[in-house]
Amino acid sequence: MYPRPVVIGVAGGSGSGKTTVTKAICERFGEQSIVMIEQDAYYKDQSDKTFEERLKTNYDHPLAFDTDLLISHIEQLLQYKPIDKPVYDYKIHTRSKEVIRVEPRHVIIVEGILVLEDERLRNLMDIKLFVDTDADIRLIRRLLRDTKERGRTMDSVINQYVSVVRPMHNQFIEPTKRYADIIIPEGGQNRVAIDLMVTKIQTILEQKSFL
Repeated sequence: MYPRPVVIGVAGGSGSGKTTVTKAICERFGEQSIVMIEQDAYYKDQSDKTFEERLKTNYDHPLAFDTDLLISHIEQLLQYKPIDKPVYDYKIHTRSKEVIRVEPRHVIIVEGILVLEDERLRNLMDIKLFVDTDADIRLIRRLLRDTKERGRTMDSVINQYVSVVRPMHNQFIEPTKRYADIIIPEGGQNRVAIDLMVTKIQTILEQKSFL
């Protein structure tokens, strides 16, 4: 049996560059060593609600996530057992009937806006990162992503940002910065921070005789 896999948490506001940082780390190691678990995949199933009710869901609140399932899946991966990761459909605002089979790897990266919010989740992590990017940059990135990839209008994205995203960021996401071992300013543009992270992960893997 291999030693316990390394778990890395990558948190930060919507549009901060979390995914870019995570992908940059993954590219250095390849898919054979790292598995990426997105917190977004673990939004609660809302198939019991009408479409109108689903539209009212606050997706930036901790209660929007099925954190129990996320923790259970990470624990399974830590035991080198595969999982069936849920798929969330943003167009119908509920979980898809599809799942993605995820095989265990030596490094597990858990990425999402609130992955440092739950103490149980934090306790599973060996390294905790917070990607810190200015609010105006995050808004622009969110605007581009949601209009291009998620079929939203510009007005709906801005209204959601002002009424929900920004207040939730200040209330729930920003405070989790204090739990981070490392704060990465400017997200995926910060090549020095990413290089340091890659070196740190390599060191841990070598200590565990994975490399």
